[in-house]
Amino acid sequence: MRIIPDSELIINDDGSVFHLHIKPEQLSDKIIMMGDPERVTLTASFFDSIECEVQSREFHTITGTYKGKRITALSHGIGPDNMDIVITELDALANVDFNTREIKKDFKQLTMVRVGTSGGLQPHCPIGSYVVAAHSIGFDGVLNYYEGRNTVTDAAFEEAFKKHVNWSPLHCAPYVVKADEELVDRIGYDMIKGVTISAIGFYGPQGRYVRLPLANPDLNSKIESFRFGEDSITNYEMESAPLAGLGRLMGHRAMTICTIIANRIAGDSNANYKGSIEGLIKTVLERI
Repeated sequence: MRIIPDSELIINDDGSVFHLHIKPEQLSDKIIMMGDPERVTLTASFFDSIECEVQSREFHTITGTYKGKRITALSHGIGPDNMDIVITELDALANVDFNTREIKKDFKQLTMVRVGTSGGLQPHCPIGSYVVAAHSIGFDGVLNYYEGRNTVTDAAFEEAFKKHVNWSPLHCAPYVVKADEELVDRIGYDMIKGVTISAIGFYGPQGRYVRLPLANPDLNSKIESFRFGEDSITNYEMESAPLAGLGRLMGHRAMTICTIIANRIAGDSNANYKGSIEGLIKTVLERI
Protein backbone atom coordinates (compact mmCIF):
# COMPACT_ATOMS: atom_id res chain seq x y z
CA MET A 1 0.00 0.00 0.00
CA ARG A 2 1.44 3.35 -1.07
CA ILE A 3 2.05 5.92 1.67
CA ILE A 4 1.46 9.35 0.13
CA PRO A 5 4.47 11.62 0.86
CA ASP A 6 3.99 14.86 2.77
CA SER A 7 5.05 16.82 -0.31
CA GLU A 8 2.34 15.18 -2.46
CA LEU A 9 -0.56 15.81 -0.08
CA ILE A 10 -0.01 18.55 2.48
CA ILE A 11 -2.03 18.17 5.68
CA ASN A 12 -2.17 21.12 8.06
CA ASP A 13 -1.26 20.79 11.74
CA ASP A 14 -4.95 20.83 12.69
CA GLY A 15 -5.68 17.83 10.46
CA SER A 16 -7.23 19.81 7.62
CA VAL A 17 -6.26 19.61 3.95
CA PHE A 18 -3.80 22.29 2.80
CA HIS A 19 -5.78 24.75 0.66
CA LEU A 20 -9.40 24.14 1.64
CA HIS A 21 -8.56 23.96 5.36
CA ILE A 22 -11.40 21.53 6.03
CA LYS A 23 -11.19 18.17 7.80
CA PRO A 24 -12.56 14.87 6.47
CA GLU A 25 -15.45 14.83 8.93
CA GLN A 26 -16.55 18.31 7.79
CA LEU A 27 -17.26 17.19 4.21
CA SER A 28 -20.58 15.84 2.96
CA ASP A 29 -20.74 13.49 -0.01
CA LYS A 30 -23.19 15.96 -1.64
CA ILE A 31 -21.37 19.13 -2.67
CA ILE A 32 -22.66 22.27 -4.35
CA MET A 33 -19.78 24.27 -5.80
CA MET A 34 -19.53 27.88 -6.97
CA GLY A 35 -16.85 30.41 -7.86
CA ASP A 36 -17.88 33.28 -5.59
CA PRO A 37 -17.35 32.81 -1.81
CA GLU A 38 -20.39 35.01 -1.17
CA ARG A 39 -22.59 32.52 -3.03
CA VAL A 40 -21.70 29.97 -0.35
CA THR A 41 -23.25 32.29 2.22
CA LEU A 42 -26.31 32.65 -0.02
CA THR A 43 -26.60 28.87 -0.40
CA ALA A 44 -26.25 28.26 3.33
CA SER A 45 -28.99 30.82 4.02
CA PHE A 46 -31.43 28.15 2.78
CA PHE A 47 -30.03 25.45 5.11
CA ASP A 48 -32.12 24.28 8.06
CA SER A 49 -29.00 24.00 10.20
CA ILE A 50 -25.27 24.75 9.87
CA GLU A 51 -22.68 22.31 11.12
CA CYS A 52 -19.43 24.13 10.32
CA GLU A 53 -18.02 27.08 8.36
CA VAL A 54 -14.43 27.46 7.16
CA GLN A 55 -12.83 30.30 5.17
CA SER A 56 -9.37 30.03 3.57
CA ARG A 57 -8.29 32.29 0.72
CA GLU A 58 -11.02 32.08 -1.95
CA PHE A 59 -12.19 28.75 -0.56
CA HIS A 60 -15.29 29.20 1.60
CA THR A 61 -16.98 26.06 2.93
CA ILE A 62 -20.22 25.61 4.86
CA THR A 63 -21.67 22.18 5.67
CA GLY A 64 -25.22 21.88 6.92
CA THR A 65 -28.58 20.24 6.29
CA TYR A 66 -31.35 21.08 3.83
CA LYS A 67 -34.63 19.21 4.17
CA GLY A 68 -32.84 16.30 5.82
CA LYS A 69 -29.97 16.19 3.31
CA ARG A 70 -26.43 16.86 4.53
CA ILE A 71 -24.84 19.20 1.98
CA THR A 72 -21.52 21.01 1.67
CA ALA A 73 -21.49 24.37 -0.12
CA LEU A 74 -18.00 25.28 -1.29
CA SER A 75 -16.43 28.05 -3.36
CA HIS A 76 -13.65 27.11 -5.76
CA GLY A 77 -12.61 30.55 -6.96
CA ILE A 78 -12.01 31.33 -10.62
CA GLY A 79 -10.32 29.14 -13.20
CA PRO A 80 -9.42 25.56 -14.11
CA ASP A 81 -6.22 25.58 -12.05
CA ASN A 82 -8.34 26.12 -8.94
CA MET A 83 -10.49 23.15 -9.92
CA ASP A 84 -7.43 20.91 -9.98
CA ILE A 85 -6.73 21.94 -6.37
CA VAL A 86 -10.31 21.67 -5.15
CA ILE A 87 -11.26 18.33 -6.71
CA THR A 88 -7.98 16.68 -5.72
CA GLU A 89 -8.36 17.84 -2.12
CA LEU A 90 -12.04 16.86 -1.94
CA ASP A 91 -11.18 13.41 -3.21
CA ALA A 92 -8.37 13.14 -0.64
CA LEU A 93 -10.74 14.16 2.16
CA ALA A 94 -13.10 11.37 1.12
CA ASN A 95 -10.67 8.62 0.15
CA VAL A 96 -7.34 9.08 1.96
CA ASP A 97 -6.73 8.16 5.60
CA PHE A 98 -5.09 11.32 6.93
CA ASN A 99 -3.50 9.42 9.83
CA THR A 100 -1.75 6.70 7.81
CA ARG A 101 -1.58 8.68 4.52
CA GLU A 102 -2.87 5.60 2.69
CA ILE A 103 -5.77 5.31 0.25
CA LYS A 104 -8.82 3.90 2.02
CA LYS A 105 -9.95 0.41 1.00
CA ASP A 106 -13.59 1.47 0.67
CA PHE A 107 -14.10 4.12 -2.01
CA LYS A 108 -16.47 6.99 -1.22
CA GLN A 109 -18.14 8.55 -4.25
CA LEU A 110 -18.82 12.28 -4.15
CA THR A 111 -21.61 14.10 -5.97
CA MET A 112 -20.41 17.53 -7.10
CA VAL A 113 -22.70 20.04 -8.80
CA ARG A 114 -21.24 23.36 -9.83
CA VAL A 115 -23.56 26.35 -10.26
CA GLY A 116 -22.09 29.26 -12.15
CA THR A 117 -22.54 32.11 -14.58
CA SER A 118 -21.73 32.03 -18.25
CA GLY A 119 -21.87 33.73 -21.62
CA GLY A 120 -24.19 32.22 -24.23
CA LEU A 121 -22.98 31.52 -27.78
CA GLN A 122 -26.24 30.47 -29.41
CA PRO A 123 -29.61 32.19 -29.95
CA HIS A 124 -31.42 29.46 -27.99
CA CYS A 125 -29.40 30.36 -24.84
CA PRO A 126 -30.88 33.75 -23.91
CA ILE A 127 -29.95 35.74 -20.80
CA GLY A 128 -31.56 34.18 -17.74
CA SER A 129 -31.72 30.63 -19.12
CA TYR A 130 -30.06 27.66 -17.39
CA VAL A 131 -27.61 25.59 -19.45
CA VAL A 132 -26.37 22.17 -18.33
CA ALA A 133 -22.87 21.29 -19.51
CA ALA A 134 -23.81 17.84 -20.82
CA HIS A 135 -20.46 17.95 -22.62
CA SER A 136 -17.54 20.21 -21.78
CA ILE A 137 -14.58 21.20 -23.93
CA GLY A 138 -11.49 22.00 -21.89
CA PHE A 139 -9.18 24.64 -23.34
CA ASP A 140 -7.19 24.53 -20.09
CA GLY A 141 -5.08 21.39 -20.52
CA VAL A 142 -5.52 20.25 -16.88
CA LEU A 143 -6.73 16.76 -17.80
CA ASN A 144 -3.75 16.24 -20.13
CA TYR A 145 -1.46 15.95 -17.09
CA TYR A 146 -3.22 12.82 -15.77
CA GLU A 147 -2.95 9.19 -16.85
CA GLY A 148 -6.15 7.82 -18.29
CA ARG A 149 -7.17 11.07 -19.93
CA ASN A 150 -8.18 9.27 -23.14
CA THR A 151 -10.42 6.82 -21.27
CA VAL A 152 -12.89 9.55 -20.27
CA THR A 153 -12.78 11.80 -23.34
CA ASP A 154 -14.36 11.77 -26.80
CA ALA A 155 -11.53 11.61 -29.36
CA ALA A 156 -13.80 11.95 -32.42
CA PHE A 157 -15.44 15.07 -30.97
CA GLU A 158 -12.01 16.55 -30.20
CA GLU A 159 -10.61 15.92 -33.68
CA ALA A 160 -13.69 17.32 -35.41
CA PHE A 161 -13.52 20.45 -33.27
CA LYS A 162 -9.80 21.03 -33.84
CA LYS A 163 -10.22 20.62 -37.59
CA HIS A 164 -13.23 22.96 -37.77
CA VAL A 165 -11.62 25.85 -35.88
CA ASN A 166 -8.09 25.24 -37.22
CA TRP A 167 -6.80 24.80 -33.66
CA SER A 168 -3.47 26.52 -33.02
CA PRO A 169 -0.57 24.24 -31.95
CA LEU A 170 0.40 27.01 -29.50
CA HIS A 171 -2.71 26.22 -27.43
CA CYS A 172 -3.19 23.30 -25.03
CA ALA A 173 -4.79 20.26 -26.65
CA PRO A 174 -8.56 20.55 -26.05
CA TYR A 175 -10.39 17.67 -24.40
CA VAL A 176 -14.09 16.77 -24.54
CA VAL A 177 -15.75 15.06 -21.58
CA LYS A 178 -19.32 14.20 -20.58
CA ALA A 179 -20.96 15.18 -17.32
CA ASP A 180 -22.47 12.41 -15.21
CA GLU A 181 -25.51 11.33 -17.22
CA GLU A 182 -27.72 10.47 -14.24
CA LEU A 183 -27.09 13.88 -12.67
CA VAL A 184 -27.87 15.62 -15.96
CA ASP A 185 -31.19 13.76 -16.22
CA ARG A 186 -32.16 14.23 -12.57
CA ILE A 187 -31.10 17.82 -11.93
CA GLY A 188 -31.19 19.36 -15.39
CA TYR A 189 -34.15 17.55 -16.95
CA ASP A 190 -35.99 20.81 -17.71
CA MET A 191 -32.93 22.87 -18.70
CA ILE A 192 -31.01 23.44 -21.93
CA LYS A 193 -28.51 20.60 -22.55
CA GLY A 194 -25.39 22.12 -24.02
CA VAL A 195 -21.71 21.91 -24.85
CA THR A 196 -19.76 24.24 -22.58
CA ILE A 197 -16.24 25.52 -23.20
CA SER A 198 -13.95 25.91 -20.20
CA ALA A 199 -11.53 28.66 -21.18
CA ILE A 200 -8.14 29.32 -19.60
CA GLY A 201 -9.00 32.98 -19.01
CA PHE A 202 -11.85 35.49 -19.12
CA TYR A 203 -10.70 38.07 -21.68
CA GLY A 204 -8.50 37.06 -24.61
CA PRO A 205 -9.04 33.31 -24.15
CA GLN A 206 -12.79 33.88 -24.54
CA GLY A 207 -12.37 36.20 -27.51
CA ARG A 208 -12.80 39.48 -25.62
CA TYR A 209 -10.90 42.39 -27.12
CA VAL A 210 -10.27 45.23 -24.65
CA ARG A 211 -6.90 46.76 -25.51
CA LEU A 212 -4.68 43.86 -26.58
CA PRO A 213 -5.60 42.59 -30.07
CA LEU A 214 -6.50 38.90 -30.36
CA ALA A 215 -4.18 36.39 -32.01
CA ASN A 216 -7.18 34.66 -33.61
CA PRO A 217 -10.07 37.15 -33.82
CA ASP A 218 -12.19 34.70 -35.85
CA LEU A 219 -12.06 31.86 -33.30
CA ASN A 220 -15.42 32.64 -31.70
CA SER A 221 -17.26 32.73 -35.02
CA LYS A 222 -15.76 29.33 -35.87
CA ILE A 223 -16.78 28.01 -32.45
CA GLU A 224 -20.35 29.26 -32.91
CA SER A 225 -20.68 27.52 -36.30
CA PHE A 226 -19.25 24.18 -35.14
CA ARG A 227 -21.57 21.16 -35.11
CA PHE A 228 -20.88 17.60 -34.04
CA GLY A 229 -23.94 15.55 -34.85
CA GLU A 230 -26.77 17.41 -33.14
CA ASP A 231 -24.46 19.21 -30.70
CA SER A 232 -23.47 22.87 -30.90
CA ILE A 233 -21.35 24.84 -28.48
CA THR A 234 -23.70 26.77 -26.23
CA ASN A 235 -21.63 28.76 -23.76
CA TYR A 236 -18.27 29.79 -22.31
CA GLU A 237 -17.09 29.54 -18.71
CA MET A 238 -13.90 28.40 -16.96
CA GLU A 239 -14.45 25.36 -14.76
CA SER A 240 -16.88 22.74 -16.10
CA ALA A 241 -14.37 20.63 -18.08
CA PRO A 242 -11.81 19.99 -15.32
CA LEU A 243 -14.67 19.26 -12.90
CA ALA A 244 -16.27 16.71 -15.23
CA GLY A 245 -12.96 15.24 -16.37
CA LEU A 246 -11.25 14.88 -13.01
CA GLY A 247 -14.53 13.71 -11.52
CA ARG A 248 -14.75 10.89 -14.07
CA LEU A 249 -11.10 9.89 -13.65
CA MET A 250 -11.54 9.70 -9.86
CA GLY A 251 -14.88 7.89 -10.01
CA HIS A 252 -17.06 10.74 -8.75
CA ARG A 253 -20.29 12.16 -10.18
CA ALA A 254 -19.99 15.72 -11.41
CA MET A 255 -21.78 18.28 -13.53
CA THR A 256 -22.06 22.03 -14.11
CA ILE A 257 -25.14 24.23 -14.60
CA CYS A 258 -24.76 27.88 -15.57
CA THR A 259 -27.19 30.73 -15.70
CA ILE A 260 -26.58 32.79 -18.82
CA ILE A 261 -25.71 36.39 -17.93
CA ALA A 262 -24.46 37.51 -21.35
CA ASN A 263 -25.13 36.58 -24.95
CA ARG A 264 -22.03 36.95 -27.07
CA ILE A 265 -23.98 36.96 -30.34
CA ALA A 266 -26.37 39.71 -29.26
CA GLY A 267 -23.57 41.58 -27.48
CA ASP A 268 -25.63 42.21 -24.35
CA SER A 269 -25.21 41.26 -20.71
CA ASN A 270 -26.89 41.44 -17.31
CA ALA A 271 -24.68 42.38 -14.37
CA ASN A 272 -27.68 42.16 -11.98
CA TYR A 273 -28.13 38.40 -12.09
CA LYS A 274 -28.60 37.69 -8.38
CA GLY A 275 -32.19 36.51 -8.76
CA SER A 276 -31.26 34.11 -11.55
CA ILE A 277 -28.38 32.49 -9.64
CA GLU A 278 -30.50 32.32 -6.47
CA GLY A 279 -33.21 30.45 -8.34
CA LEU A 280 -30.63 28.03 -9.74
CA ILE A 281 -29.17 27.35 -6.28
CA LYS A 282 -32.64 26.61 -4.88
CA THR A 283 -33.34 24.19 -7.73
CA VAL A 284 -30.08 22.31 -7.18
CA LEU A 285 -30.67 22.11 -3.42
CA GLU A 286 -34.01 20.44 -4.10
CA ARG A 287 -32.70 17.98 -6.69
CA ILE A 288 -29.19 17.02 -5.52
